[in-house]
Amino acid sequence: MLIWIFGRPQTSKVYHSDDKKVSGFLQLEKADVRWFLSLDKQDLPQQAVQQGNSTFRSIQVDGDELEFSGGFTDLHTRVYEHILEGKGFGITDAQPSIQLAYDIRYAKTLGVTNHEYHPLLKKIDKFNNI
Repeated sequence: MLIWIFGRPQTSKVYHSDDKKVSGFLQLEKADVRWFLSLDKQDLPQQAVQQGNSTFRSIQVDGDELEFSGGFTDLHTRVYEHILEGKGFGITDAQPSIQLAYDIRYAKTLGVTNHEYHPLLKKIDKFNNI
């Protein structure tokens, strides 16, 4: 989604990666992105927990937050249905996202070295003094 909206990656850095969470920084053509992905329910915001949600998806653009957690339950199924109908995206469309996922997966983890880290990294024990 980020590549479609903000353009191709110019740089990618990974500050933290473990079995449950990964976080880094992307410089895209039209945006700088501090990102944090987690499978740990402890990272859910209180509002999501109170509503009984097991996921939370949010993006902030110029200080304005867009929360888009709902509507993802059958998204993959709908995408696959479109592909089978011949209406899906091709490999050329998906290649930048596939490459970025690969680069992130195999990136050297840098640790927190500057201001580009995502604020949720402060919740991780080894980073809670940053």
